[in-house]
Parts: sequence; C-alpha cells; structure tokens
Amino acid sequence: MSTLFDAMWAGDDAVVRALRDGADPEGRSGEGETPLYQASVQNRPAAVRLLLAAGADPGRASGTDAVDLPLCGAACGGHAEVVRALLAAGAAPDQEEEFGYTALAWAVRLGHTEVARELLAAGADPGRPGPDGLAPLTAAARRGSPSLVRALLEYGAGRDRRAAAGALDEARRWIGVDMAAVLRRGLLDGGDGGGGAGDTYEAVVRRVPEDGGITVVVELLRADGAPGRGDERQTGHAAIATLLEGTLGLPVMPEELAGRALRCGDPEQEDWTTAVAALTERAGAADPAGSSGTSVVSAAATGWCADPEPLRRAFGARVLGALPGGGADAVEVLRGLAARCAEAYQSADARALGAREPALSAVVALGRLADPGAVPELLGLAGHPDPEVRQQVGAALAGLVPGGDAVATGVLVRLSRDPVPRVRDWATLALAELPDDTPVVRDALAARLADPDPETSAEAARGLALRQDPRAVEALAAILADGDTEGPARETALAALDHLADPRVRTRLEWTLPRGR
Repeated sequence: MSTLFDAMWAGDDAVVRALRDGADPEGRSGEGETPLYQASVQNRPAAVRLLLAAGADPGRASGTDAVDLPLCGAACGGHAEVVRALLAAGAAPDQEEEFGYTALAWAVRLGHTEVARELLAAGADPGRPGPDGLAPLTAAARRGSPSLVRALLEYGAGRDRRAAAGALDEARRWIGVDMAAVLRRGLLDGGDGGGGAGDTYEAVVRRVPEDGGITVVVELLRADGAPGRGDERQTGHAAIATLLEGTLGLPVMPEELAGRALRCGDPEQEDWTTAVAALTERAGAADPAGSSGTSVVSAAATGWCADPEPLRRAFGARVLGALPGGGADAVEVLRGLAARCAEAYQSADARALGAREPALSAVVALGRLADPGAVPELLGLAGHPDPEVRQQVGAALAGLVPGGDAVATGVLVRLSRDPVPRVRDWATLALAELPDDTPVVRDALAARLADPDPETSAEAARGLALRQDPRAVEALAAILADGDTEGPARETALAALDHLADPRVRTRLEWTLPRGR
C-alpha cells in the first residue's frame, strides 16, 4: 500500500504503474484511509478514474472508523469532476457518512453549486433534511447562495410549500445584516480559534465577488499573526427572497424590490438582476387592482428614472429596458435620461459612481430596445470617461445606425481607435454592421486589421468581407492559421467566410488549419 500512496503524490502516471505492478486499489493505509478517498479529497479526477477502473468501490467508506465517503470528501472541496466520476461509477448520491451528512448536505452548506447540480441530476433528494434538521432549500437560503436555491428549485424543492416558506423566512431574516460582524461574533463565541485562554484576536475580513454576489470571509488571527478559526457566508439573501416569493406566488410591491436592488448597489449582482427579472415577470401579469402589470411597473420605473438618487435612476432604466415589448414611452423616458447623463458627465462630479451608473444603464436599456430614434442620445454618451459606457454605446449602435449618418459613422470610427480593447471591439463590430460601403468605413475597418486585440481584428476582417474588400482575405487567413484555435476571434473569422463571393478563395480559407496541428 505504501507504493500506491506514494504514487498518489508522484502523479497519475505513477498511479498507473503502481496498479499495473499489483497494488490493491481497495487497500488501506495505516490510518485506514483508502486511495480513492485520498484522490477524491485532493481533487485528482484522473487518479479517481484509474482507481475506479481498477476496481475501487465508490461507496466504500474511509478512515479509522470507516465513516468518510469519497463522494462526500469531493463534495466538501467542490470537486465537480471527481463527483461526476464517482457518480458515473455507481456512487449512491444520498449515501450517508458520519453524523448523517450526505454529499448534497455538504455541497449546499459550503456553497458548491456545480457539485449540487451533479448530485441532483443523479437523483439526490432535493428535500432531504441534513443532520441539523434543515431542508436543503433552507440551508441554501441561510448560506446566501442564489445559484444553489435556483438549482434546488429546478429539481423540485419548491413543490414542498412549507419548505419553501421556511426558506423564504430564513432569507428575509438575513437581508441587510452586517455579515462580517455576525461571522466574527460566531467565531468568537464558538471557540478560542486554536489559541489559549486570554488570546486576543484580529479579525481579517475579505469580500470576494463570486456567484453573482459577494462572499464575506472572516478569519481570526492569534496575537502572533497565525491563523485561527475562519468562516464565510454569501450575501445573496435578497435575491433568494425574491426567487422564493415568485415560487410561492406572493406579491411584492415594486418599491420593495427596488430597495433590495439598491441595497446591493451593483447592477451585475443577483440582488439587482433578480429584482429586475421579478418586475419584468410581474409586467406580464394583471395587477390586483385591475391595471395591467406592464402599466404599474412602467409607471414605477418611469418615476425612478427621474429620482434624485443616481442608483435609483439606473435601476429604473434597467427595468424599462427589460419590460416586455418595450414601447415608445419607455424609449422616450430613456432618451431623456441619456440626454441628461450626457450633460452631467462633463460636470465636476463626472468621475463619481453616480455619474456612471445611470448613463451605463440608460445605454444598456436603449440598446436592448433598439429604437433608431435613440441614436442621437447614444452618440451623446460616446465620449463618456468610463470605458464600459463607451463599450456599451458601441454595442447599442450595432445594427441601429441608418445609412448615410456621417455623424454616427465618425463617432464609431473614433471609438474604434479607443485605447480600451473592448471599446474598439464593439465599435468595430458596429462599423462592420453599417449599411454604408464608403471609403471612410472601409479604411476605418482596414486600420483595425492589425489591432493587438484579436477579436477587434476579426471584426474588422468580417466587415471588409461583407464589402468584398480584398484586404479581408489575408487577414482572415492569418487569424485561421495563427490565432487561438478555440477563441471568439476564430468563430468570427469562420462566420466571415460566408460573405466571400469567390468560391475558390472561400474554399482555400475553409481548409486553412491552425499551424502545428
């Protein structure tokens, strides 16, 4: 057995040699640990498959008391590929180890959504309580992970209305709570952090953007700086409450949903996007008072767009842009907001967050509604100091600019020279989509063929191919021969081949293989 365990540390080829030389895949170390459990905990998917192929039992417990399951060990670490391998080999998704923990119970409590999805797809019970008595949905709500809650709902956890209501109560309980303070207090109350009595502690707090929100990580350090105890919790409780209210069919006032979005303050986080989605869904239903859902939500969003608070204006814009069918009224409100933002970004507070978010949200919303009447307002924000706003202006103008608009063409040419690659990429795409075929457009596209950003150069080549410009041919050949074999630039180049009129040239480029392959 020492040979096989030594091989585990030496690499997968060493494992192959040890098994070929007769090492027992079901043997145990002096501490009773099995090779399969060790490989599962260490996230060694190739070694796991080798051991399984050699006859290791995926359901055999490890450890001195034989209580640790490979599936649970992999779930604790969030090792999704190992979990897939164990399940494919016949591991029971709901097998319990010590204290009644299953792999799903571990995955939910530790925030490993991909692992949870693998287990649920393999038949793990989405309603089975953990050893603490909490249903998975409630445990996921306490954890603060919207993606875990979504996964459980997709696999039927919401059919138990009592469990869903309990999870909703749990999520609401944590909305707006100072999570760092709660975790620190829990760590101090739960033990001495590994030090002796009377130790003093420094609490180190990290806020990690992940899973559509923020994970708060708190660690206590001893007086000498050595790590003691630690804990973490996600903060997507507002999004979870909104999801569960929708599952239970509970009405929520638009202002309450707006408050949840504004509390997180980030249009990319789940608390914000889930509130927008909930209002969009409500817009498709009848209001209890008899008004249409669209009119109620639209009226609220229109009011938010005129609010003195910048983030509230941004939220209103995102909602209007997401409403089913949009509508002329929404476009006019958003055009007005964009015009005000264009005037404001040149003021003294142009670098403040408040000057950025309404402008960005107005551009995103107008891009989604795709009304050509909004082109002047979009052009007015093309010089915004924030590169993401400029990038979204290029994206919004793609396919929207009418033929013969020299002003819009000039703005896109300027954006195609922007110092930020993503801005150049989207502006070049918008140039490629212009209905005009003029020397100004062709030369602007040709100037981007040698762009250091491969996606920008691919869009330029596509734009020239659309116009049957011979300069596209060698540019496309270079991308197909020398570029990333799996990146978006190659996909754009392959799509551009359909626009080449000469069948011989098209065939030659279709047969251009990456060099060295």
